[in-house]
Amino acid sequence: MKFKAYVRFFTVAILVIALDQWIKSLVREMPLYSVWLPEGMEWLQPYARVIHSYNTGAAFGSFENLGLLFALLAFIVAGLLVYYLPSVAGDNAWMQTAMGLQLGGALGNVIDRLLFDMRVTDFISIGNFAIFNIADSAITVGTAILVIGLLIMERKAKSADKLAEFEGSEDQVDG
Repeated sequence: MKFKAYVRFFTVAILVIALDQWIKSLVREMPLYSVWLPEGMEWLQPYARVIHSYNTGAAFGSFENLGLLFALLAFIVAGLLVYYLPSVAGDNAWMQTAMGLQLGGALGNVIDRLLFDMRVTDFISIGNFAIFNIADSAITVGTAILVIGLLIMERKAKSADKLAEFEGSEDQVDG
């Protein structure tokens, strides 16, 4: 696998971690459960707002009080992503980016767990949906890109197989 693929993968992960941790540090300066909106944008509150919150479970507040388990899982996922990058992503920039998003998201949240008593800082609140953060979003977007990418690769492989099968049957007719 090319060095460039690892550079892309780790660059995306580092950017996600940096953005996630920087914004979380700003949010942690707010009182817990306080709401922030840009001045003059109060009309936005029912739809989107920043709320300083935390969770001890998985993304979007599920499986509360299992922080240690999710910290361990994050390390396992990070190791698997690094290990499988060459076989899954190949020279595919989209796949490398997707896996970098997942790595950055997993490590962004595990940093919180290790530094803040197994709690992850959350702050993005959209409507009545669970409060989440940049790391959660990166994991979700990375997973969606990975699934779509794998489906596209599978479809291309099937098309190539059908074309090879068709060309093989054509050779039999000509022969």
